[in-house]
Formats: sequence, C-alpha cells, structure tokens
Amino acid sequence: MVSSEQRRRQLAREKYERQIQARAEAAAQRKKRNAIVAAVLAVVVVAGVATVASGVFSSDDKKDDKAAAAPAEKPTGKKWDAEPAMTIDTKAAYTATVDTSAGKVSFTLDAAKAPHTVNSFVFLAGQQFWDNTKCHRLTTEGIYVLQCGDPTGTGSGGPGYKFADENLEGATYPAGTVAMANAGPGTNGSQFFLVYKDTQLPPSYTPFGKITSGLDVLQKIADAGTQTGTGDGAPKTPVNVKSITAAKG
Repeated sequence: MVSSEQRRRQLAREKYERQIQARAEAAAQRKKRNAIVAAVLAVVVVAGVATVASGVFSSDDKKDDKAAAAPAEKPTGKKWDAEPAMTIDTKAAYTATVDTSAGKVSFTLDAAKAPHTVNSFVFLAGQQFWDNTKCHRLTTEGIYVLQCGDPTGTGSGGPGYKFADENLEGATYPAGTVAMANAGPGTNGSQFFLVYKDTQLPPSYTPFGKITSGLDVLQKIADAGTQTGTGDGAPKTPVNVKSITAAKG
C-alpha cells in the first residue's frame, strides 16, 4: 500500500518533471525565436539600418559530445572544444569553496568516485570560469537545491564540452550533497546543485561533493524564497558568485 507520504513525494516528483519539460520546451522556443531575430537583424545590418535588440536539474548546453580525457583546447571566450585532460590525483583529497554575495559554502570533492567530474571542477575553478556569475535557480518544494555554474545565468550555458556520468550506483541526495545538473545521460558540463535539505531524486545526477560548511547560508537563501513566489525560480535573495576555488588537500 502506498502511504500518504509516498504519494505526496510521487506527486512532487511528477510536478517537477512537468516543470522540467515545460522549461525545455520554452528554451527550444527561445532558441528558435532568437535564430529568427538574428536572421532579421543580419538583413537590417546589410540594409544599413541601425537596430538594437536586445532539468530533473537540467543544463541545456547543446554542444556536441567530445572524447573523454581529451585536452582542453581552443578556448573561445569561456568555452573549450573538449573535456580537460586528467590532471588530478584520484587518490588525494580535494576541497572547494563557493564564495557568494550571500556567504560561503565549502565542500569536499570525491576524486576517487567521480574523477572526471572533480577534474573538470578543479579545471574550471582554476580558469576562474565561474567568477562573477550567479546561481540562477532555487527550488523549495519537493526538491531542495540551489543550482549554480551557468556562466550566462540563464540555465542554458556551459563550458562547451560534456562528460560522462559517474558515481550513480545507489546515489542519493541528502542535505549537503553537491551534484551535477544535466540535460540527460552523459551531458555534464559546468552546472551543479547544492542540496540544502534531504531530497528525493532518481540516481541520475553525479554526486561529487559533500558540504562541510555553509548549509546555514543555503537555508537562509531558501527561506527567502524565489522571485516568482513559487517553489521553482531564481532566488529572491540574489546569489552572485564572486569566485569558486578548488585545491588539493
């Protein structure tokens, strides 16, 4: 027999999945609309007229997959053609700190169980990839996370490369978990989420860290709610990432 609590959780998951589908469809429409606008603007420029135009936890970076462990090369702005080469010591301990306008969150990184994920995280932190970006998404109903790591702040940005999932067998997402956002299997990029309260999710999101300090910072952000006043949206308290650092030891 399904208990009322199990039913409530099931309904919350179903609601979340519908929200994710709606976000994906909206993103597709935006891309189509932007392509049309770009084409029109190109014609306008040629004519000489001056014109100005302005997830489960998903990451919508759509760049083609590249081979794992290939060198990170040909950066264009803040994008690379391939996943960075493995440089971390998978037997060593690593730590990271996200320094935001709302406070600092620190966590350990599990290089042994998620080597490619931690290697990418350390690489991007070293490139100051996330400096002066923002955490663009907060969920406060059923799923309890703050999502960060998109340099565009829109939920559709990434580093240009993707890499495979790791550490999924038996994965759970209790409070303090740090895990990768994705747009499906093997689409990890730069977006990640910080779990501030025990959360029920399928084992589809690579867990790669454990928060050691700053849960109170996340809870305070969550308590303020979202800008939309719903359980899923940009945090009402702006969370601007000043820097993310990662180091061995």
